[in-house]
Amino acid sequence: MAKRCSSIISVKRELRASPESAWDLLTDTTKWRWWGPTVQGVTCSDQYIRKGSLGKVCTPIGLWVPFSITEYEHESYWTWKVAGIQATGHRLIRLNTNSCIVAFELPLSWLPYVVVCRIALKRMAKLLEA
Repeated sequence: MAKRCSSIISVKRELRASPESAWDLLTDTTKWRWWGPTVQGVTCSDQYIRKGSLGKVCTPIGLWVPFSITEYEHESYWTWKVAGIQATGHRLIRLNTNSCIVAFELPLSWLPYVVVCRIALKRMAKLLEA
């Protein structure tokens, strides 16, 4: 589901998985390529991101671009800059011990990227709900 709020779009999905396992998938850089359609590889200063983590992601065309984690609230939210551009926000909403909502937040100008976010959420569901 995509929801528009002012100039931010939120693409979200309820997952039948513990919030902790969803957060692990969202923040463990060694797992990003499992669910991120635009991520083929990652190098990072931290396996589990935190505010200030620095690294590079390899795009599907083999180009490595730098990133930095600009905001981080444990088991709640993180956002980043990729190639110096503010990119997606990643939000976790805890429903109970066995379910949560994962949401990607992006500027309205990135509307076509909603497709990428939906693919990522589908992949996350497949990994977490197996």
